[in-house]
Amino acid sequence: MINQTYVTRRNPGVSFTRGHNTVRVTKRSLGSISQIVIVSLLTLIFGLIYVAEGTKATSFDYEISAVESEIAEVTARRDDLAVERARLTSVAAAKNSTVAAVMEDSVVTGYATD
Repeated sequence: MINQTYVTRRNPGVSFTRGHNTVRVTKRSLGSISQIVIVSLLTLIFGLIYVAEGTKATSFDYEISAVESEIAEVTARRDDLAVERARLTSVAAAKNSTVAAVMEDSVVTGYATD
């Protein structure tokens, strides 16, 4: 029988032990262009969300101003109706008063001529 000696060429970081892989796996990472594209897309998405929220606030402002103008119109109408009610009740109160009962009705007696 011939004595044979096996010489293995090993890389310094690779070991051939039981239960371990002999293949070195390098980590893959994104390149600089891919990172720039991803960051710019995220910035664009956040910008669109910001603009969408801003337009929601503006639309709420329009709705609020419409409701406020409607409230102003209704308040003005209410004030007009309150004045009308006061005028009508004062006329009715004047007709039913004792002072008005003793007054004589006015009659046109004639017109002045030149």
